[in-house]
Amino acid sequence: MKSNRRDFLRKTSIAGMGLAMTPAWSNSITGNNPYNIPASLSSANYMGGFSAPKLETVKCAFIGVGARGSGHAHQIASIEGTEVVAICDLYQDLAEKSANICKENGGGTRHKKISLYTDGENDWKKMLKKEKPDAVFVCTPWKLHAPMAIEAMNSGAHVFVEVPLALTIQEMWDIVDTSEKTQKHCMMMENVNYGREELLYLNMCRKGVIGELLHGEASYIHELRGQMKEVERGTGSWRTYHYANRDGNLYPTHGLGPVAQYMNLARGEDNFKFINSFSSPGKGRNLYAAKNFPADHKWNKLDFKGGDINTSIVKTNMGRTIMVQWDETSPRPYTRHNMIQGTKGTLAGFPTRIALEGGVEGGPDNHHEWAEGEQLQKIYEKYEHPLYVRLGELATKMGGHGGMDFIMRYRIIECLRNGLPLDQNVYEGCYWSAVGTLSEVSVAQNGAPQEFPDFTRGNWKTTAPLDIVG
Repeated sequence: MKSNRRDFLRKTSIAGMGLAMTPAWSNSITGNNPYNIPASLSSANYMGGFSAPKLETVKCAFIGVGARGSGHAHQIASIEGTEVVAICDLYQDLAEKSANICKENGGGTRHKKISLYTDGENDWKKMLKKEKPDAVFVCTPWKLHAPMAIEAMNSGAHVFVEVPLALTIQEMWDIVDTSEKTQKHCMMMENVNYGREELLYLNMCRKGVIGELLHGEASYIHELRGQMKEVERGTGSWRTYHYANRDGNLYPTHGLGPVAQYMNLARGEDNFKFINSFSSPGKGRNLYAAKNFPADHKWNKLDFKGGDINTSIVKTNMGRTIMVQWDETSPRPYTRHNMIQGTKGTLAGFPTRIALEGGVEGGPDNHHEWAEGEQLQKIYEKYEHPLYVRLGELATKMGGHGGMDFIMRYRIIECLRNGLPLDQNVYEGCYWSAVGTLSEVSVAQNGAPQEFPDFTRGNWKTTAPLDIVG
C-alpha cells in the first residue's frame, strides 16, 4: 500500500507541476516548446553583458539573516563602499545580532543606522518601499527566492539571490522578463565559481591547456541528514519537505556553475540543450527519521520519495556532455567532482589533480598518472587566476568556504561601484537552476530527455565569454 501511495503521489505531483508551472513538458523534445521564444521577440534590453550606472556607495538590504544570510551581511558590511541600511528576518534576535555585527564591521563610520523589519512574513515588502536600497540580498527558503527577487527589481534594486534562483520554469521566465524590463541585475550567488581550484581551471581552459572541451562532471554530494533535527527553526524546518515531495536533482548549481563557465555555456560558444535524469530509490531519509525521531513525529509521517542520489546527463548544442549528480543523504565524503575533460588532458577536483598529454611540468611525464599536491606547484605559478592572485590572501583571512564567499561578495560590490558587468548574469542563474526542475520531469518520465528553454531568446550566441578578470 505504501508503494502504491508513493506512485500515486508521484503521478499527481507531476500532473500538478504541469498545471502550475508550464504546459511545455508534453512536447519538450519536439521543438515546439513554447518557452523557446524566437529571437525576433527578444527584448531590446538584453542583460547578457549589462553594465549598470556606477554606485559610489552601495546601499544594501538583506532579507533573511539565518545561517547563510548572516554571512553575506557581515562580510558585505566589511567591504569598502557599502552601507547596510536594512535587515529583514522573521526572528528579531537574528536581525538584531546581524545588525550589531554589521555596525562593528563599519568601524563607527558606516552602517550606523540599520532599520530592522521583523513584523511577519510580508515585512520585507515594507522594507523595499521605505528604504529604497540599491542592492537586496535574498537568503530565504527556496520558494521565496523568485517572488522576492521580482519584487526587489520592481522596487528599483539590483538583487542577489541564494541558490537556486527559482523553482519553476515560469518563475525563471518571470525573473528574466523583470530584469530586462527594469534594467536591474539579478544574480544567483553561486559562490563555488570563485573557489581557487575553479578559478585556476577556468584560466587553464581559456588558455587552451586541455584542448577542445568535451565533457564535464559536476556534483553536490554533501550528507545533510542532520538538518532534519532543525524541526521548528532553521534550514531543516523547510528543506526537509523538499526531500519528501520532490524527486530529481534539487541542488545542481554548486557543481554545475563552474563547469558551465569552463564550457562558455550561454556565452557565445555553446549552450544547454537536453537533459536526461534518473534517481535511485529513496531510502536514507525514511531510515534516518525512524532511527532519530519518535514514531509519531511529523518526519515519520512523511514518505520521502526523493531518490537518495540523482544522476543527470546534460547534452549541449555542440554535443558535449556534463554528468550532474546530487546526493544529500548517503554516508559518503563531500565532493563536487569539478571535472573538465578535453582533447589534451583533464582537470579534476577532490582532490585537485591534473593529467595532461605529454605530462605535467613538475609532475608525471605522462597522462596515465595524476599530478597532485606539491607536483602542481608549477601549474599554480603559471596559471593561477589573476583574481585569486589579487584577493586570495585577503579572502583566506576573511573566510567563507575557503575564501570563495568573500571573493564573490567583493566582486559584487566592485562591479556595482565601477559599473561593470557581473561575473554571472541572470540567464546563467536560470539555466543552472533549471536543471532542478527539468530533472524532476525527466525522472517522472523514466529518464526521457527534456529540452532547456532558451532564456536568452537566442542572444547567447553573441554574448561574450566571462573575462579572466584581474
